[in-house]
Amino acid sequence: MILALPWISMLTAFALLFVPKENIRLMKQLVLGSCGISSAIVLVLFLKFDPSKAGYQFLHRWEWIPSMGITYQVGLDGLNLTLCVLHALVSLAGAFMSFGEKERMKDYLFFYLILTGAIYGVFTALDIFFLYLFYETTLIPLYPMIGIWGSKNKEYGAMKLTIFITTGAVLALFGLLAFYHQTGLHTFDLIQIQQQLAMHPLSRGFQEWLAPFLLIGFGVIASLWPLHSWSPIGYAAAPTSVSMLHAGVLKKMGPYLILRLAVPFLPLGIQRWAAALSVLSCIGIVYAGYAAIRQKDLKFIIGFSSVSHMGYILLGIAAMNPAALSGAVLLMFSHGVMAACTFALIGYVYEQTHAREVSDYGGMAKLVPFWSVCFVMASMASLGLPGFSNFASELLVFIGSWQHFPVVVGLAVFGVLVTAIYLLRMVQHVCYGPVSERWPKLRDVKTLSEKLPFLLLLGGLLLFGFWPNGLLRVIEPAVGALLK
Repeated sequence: MILALPWISMLTAFALLFVPKENIRLMKQLVLGSCGISSAIVLVLFLKFDPSKAGYQFLHRWEWIPSMGITYQVGLDGLNLTLCVLHALVSLAGAFMSFGEKERMKDYLFFYLILTGAIYGVFTALDIFFLYLFYETTLIPLYPMIGIWGSKNKEYGAMKLTIFITTGAVLALFGLLAFYHQTGLHTFDLIQIQQQLAMHPLSRGFQEWLAPFLLIGFGVIASLWPLHSWSPIGYAAAPTSVSMLHAGVLKKMGPYLILRLAVPFLPLGIQRWAAALSVLSCIGIVYAGYAAIRQKDLKFIIGFSSVSHMGYILLGIAAMNPAALSGAVLLMFSHGVMAACTFALIGYVYEQTHAREVSDYGGMAKLVPFWSVCFVMASMASLGLPGFSNFASELLVFIGSWQHFPVVVGLAVFGVLVTAIYLLRMVQHVCYGPVSERWPKLRDVKTLSEKLPFLLLLGGLLLFGFWPNGLLRVIEPAVGALLK
């Protein structure tokens, strides 16, 4: 089943090419069927996953170019299984939201499915070549989806996003090529490399030299300060479902690849640069939080908020201990679901009003009560309110990081206060107060198909908020294996 995950979406995308553009109903059925089947497979894998067993499960291997050591190998541990669950939720919810794109819907859905499949490829591949191949493939649909179907400043946002992420990918590629030659194994097989380095680790000097290439290269897509400026403009310009996938899932590929490639293979190098990474993460938390306070556009507020929250994830990685890393992985899931839900809510009203300024709204709790309840819940999840999985994950990051960086953690906790300021102010202006007279006929979320994306995402936050061990029981053994 795991072998099918990337290819279900991609094959469905090419099947769309043979559907007449007038047959919108069939196109929607294909997209929902593809995302629904993929999500069902992930659910089955999650239920069948045995957290008591060490190592990867559901392994499949296919020799591709044996002379170069390139093998299409897939498998799951608790780390990428958690991110597959995240992607399953967000991509299915995003599929419903993508039907709002009326112009050239067939083309848009084609790119959406390619993007969805490539992300599954990143999270399931256990070969460095295919990891990087799928990682780069995600950029192919991103550029046209933002550049063609985006909103204000879409060309600038698409170009800036592409340049930044590509530059980071080139840095990471240089590091991976140096790593490939230094190991002398002539293979990209992650499992074989891990077994070899467990017995014969790389020299400290080489690890310390190589680690920045991977930290910075993959840190770009994770909005590592000061390489974050592409992120808010990219979110603001992107159409709704792209904002959901980008903020919810794509940004998590950076921390995931750091955890998958840098932490287990270059532990001494990561330790050497951990203090610098923690400081940059803290600056990103506080700076982006302050920037969010200054924003008036709803998408920019959530965009800078996302940059700030990614700082907590990178701080957990810098701490390099079981509690902090487990919290960072859980926060990758929690923030991804929350960010996707918030962008979906903003996109829902934007399609009706074509307005995103905070001052454009008011009294939404009276006009659109279901939407407002969801908006308040997503904002409280971002705030780290107990009951949502964000609370447990941030708490683990703070506890695990304190023993290494107490001053940085103290400043990061101050970032929570900053988060409360801009989120509570946003909720107050948008949902309460006098009813805006500009939108007397604003339509609430009414049908089941409209409510389902929000119920899926908020349900995931609540489920693992009250039962964080549901994910931690699979995350913790994987984190333990990374640190061995």
